[in-house]
Order: sequence, then C-alpha cells, then structure tokens
Amino acid sequence: MSREESQLGSPDDAALPPAVSIVIPAYNEESVIRQCLIAAVYQSVPAHEIIVVDNMSKDRTADIVRQMQLEYPESRILLMSQDSDQGLIPTRNFGLNHATGDVLGRIDADSVLEPDWVEQVQKAFADPSVAAATGPVVYYDMPMRRFGLKADDKMRQLMLKLAKHQYHFLFGSNMALRRSAWETIKHETCRDERDEMHEDIDLSLHLADHELRIQYWPQMISGMSARRLEDSPRDYRYYVTRFDRTYKAHNVKKMALKAPMVVFFSVYFPAKLLRALHTVNTAQPVRRGGQ
Repeated sequence: MSREESQLGSPDDAALPPAVSIVIPAYNEESVIRQCLIAAVYQSVPAHEIIVVDNMSKDRTADIVRQMQLEYPESRILLMSQDSDQGLIPTRNFGLNHATGDVLGRIDADSVLEPDWVEQVQKAFADPSVAAATGPVVYYDMPMRRFGLKADDKMRQLMLKLAKHQYHFLFGSNMALRRSAWETIKHETCRDERDEMHEDIDLSLHLADHELRIQYWPQMISGMSARRLEDSPRDYRYYVTRFDRTYKAHNVKKMALKAPMVVFFSVYFPAKLLRALHTVNTAQPVRRGGQ
C-alpha cells in the first residue's frame, strides 16, 4: 500500500513527501547489478522499495540480488521474475504494475543513482501538477564526467526549447512517474514486439496524449554506463534511428525533434575513442618507486 493510500483522509497528506519506488528491469546484468543496488540503497532519503525484475537471466543476476537482500535486510529490495516474455517493455511494465509507491522511479541495471536521487524525485513531485519527471545523466565510465554531465543537461534543455515545450521526453535510465499517471497510460503503451522504438519516448508521447505534464529536474541525476559505444557502427545507427521510428509510429512530424539523432551520430566516433583511451588508462597498473 502506498503512503498516499495509507494516509488517505489525513489532514497532513499535503505535507507528506511521496513514497518512491525504484524499478530496475534486468537481463544478464551480473556485472553491474550490485553497484546499481548499492547506489539505490545508500540514499539520503530511503526508497519505499527497490524492485529488480529479472527477465529470464542466464547469468548470476538473480543470485547477486538475493545476496544483496541478505546484506541489506533493512532495505526493501524485492526480486521479481518476469518469465512470460523476453524484452525490456514487458519487464518494465511488470515492475511498474507491481510497485506500490506513490511515484514509480525507473532506471536501468547499469544506472548508479546520485545519493540524493530519491530526495530530488520527491522535490520534483511536490508540485501536484507533475505527472512524470526526468533528469540528466553522468557517464561514469567516461573521462571528464562532470563536463559530460553539463553537456547532457544542456542538450536536454535544448531539446525542450526546440520542441517549444510541446513535447518533453523521459529518459529511461533516469525517470519517474506518478502511479496514477502510469495507471492512465499502461494499457495504451506500445508493446513494440519488433523492438524498433525507444520505449521511454513512447511513454512520453502517451503521457502527452493525456496532457499529463513531464517535468525536467536538473538536480535528479543518475550515472550510467557508456557501454552503448561498444556497439558496432551499424548497431549504433539502428539504436539512434529508433527516435525516427518512434516518432513515425505516433505520427509526430516536428523536424526539431530529430536533433538528438544528429547529436548522437556526431559524437559516436570521438566518444568511442575517448572511452577506449579512458579504459586503457584506468587499466594501467600503478607504478611505485618511480618505476
């Protein structure tokens, strides 16, 4: 039961911050799920619950989550299994449907939340007109991380201006929506069986159809991996053109919304080189005694 329901009718309702659930879809994420959960546990304001939805992983993802449950019994870490369908969208939906918070946070298994993320989500949703919120990301496995955070923030604010505030898109690695908003759109969101679209943009467009407000909150920061840069140029191109396919599926024709595609295409090769150099440098052994 959410705080909203348990306190229904109380005169102090308006003063209570919303209970925040964190939903993490996971498929074969043994290399990153522990760091993701540690960041979700060590928050300035505890999450109402932390839900990992395992989607038929063939590695140790579920075992690591169970170990984390033993290590952090005071934190409400829940492990759920979604074994009906393979894919991010049915796994995401399963987690959102089972979450009990007033606000449903959604991050990726390689996300590393800033320590005040839950607190910032509560602040973003203090305004009752906000149905969903999103924020910038910092790429923790890239050099010049703080510069990258500022660049990411500027790009997302530019997108909002280019769309003339008609559309504001959620970012799947760092987003939250009010449970009531999810209840409104959950039967309308695209299943995308062919895996051609950006599921977070699809969510955003369905929220827009109901005139449900999405708020950009710069202080709501999540870390994420730049592992997408490991994709081949062909696979990366397919990922970027998901923007176009999502817009077409929703009959959205605003040319300015193609700006992210241009940015992502332009940064691929220089960012890939930076990541490779960073990986080499961080892998170098520490020299001692001037050797």
